Amino acid sequence: MGLLLFIVLHWYLSLFFQSVFHHRYAAHNLFSMSPRWEKVFFVSCFLTQGSSYISARTYGIMHRLHHTFTDTENDPHSPHYSANFFAMMLDTRNSYNDIHIGKVVSGDAYTKNLPVWDSFEKFAHNWVTRVAWGIIYLIIYMQLATHWWMYLFLPLTLAMGAFQGIMINWWAHKFGYRNFSVDNTSKNILPVDLLFWGEAYHNNHHKFPGRPNNAVKWFEIDFGYLSMYVLQKLHVIKMN
Repeated sequence: MGLLLFIVLHWYLSLFFQSVFHHRYAAHNLFSMSPRWEKVFFVSCFLTQGSSYISARTYGIMHRLHHTFTDTENDPHSPHYSANFFAMMLDTRNSYNDIHIGKVVSGDAYTKNLPVWDSFEKFAHNWVTRVAWGIIYLIIYMQLATHWWMYLFLPLTLAMGAFQGIMINWWAHKFGYRNFSVDNTSKNILPVDLLFWGEAYHNNHHKFPGRPNNAVKWFEIDFGYLSMYVLQKLHVIKMN
């Protein structure tokens, strides 16, 4: 029971910061915040994503490229150019690394208004820190796991952020329903999105990428947007 609670909390906390900070703030600039709060979000991403921590700047560039080149060979993560789910994870990781080290040249449209904290990323974004997180997770499993099969969830914990991103980008361009006709294969995965903080409404998002609320139909609920609404009421952010 303790390990299950840890996995569930890890899933939702990691997903919250990837959805709200990386996707809606970094990639789409849907809200603003003070430099101090931005640093709080940087650190919170590191603490929740752990060994799968990704750079907000790199993610922002990669996601903007995805919107520009959706379903083409230049799309950094397209299920139509990867053999299977796990091949797409590797392809996406390679695209991410190429962007992160500057191998992919991006213009101002892809790099402007991105959050940057170079000194922190030198600490958080390296293999030593990832190995350290792996050891921490292994210790947590050793303390909480009561059966051998529970260790089968360890790969999910180690690559939590990567799994979350790929699950959206793989499924949402293969399966689901469409509210809007767009020039790509984006779909909404879940009618009621209790699993992905509103990121499952991928077709809605491709139709209105600058809209803070991904939900459109009466039955759709975007918990990412609701959390942004609460953060605005608390004067942490200001939606644009």
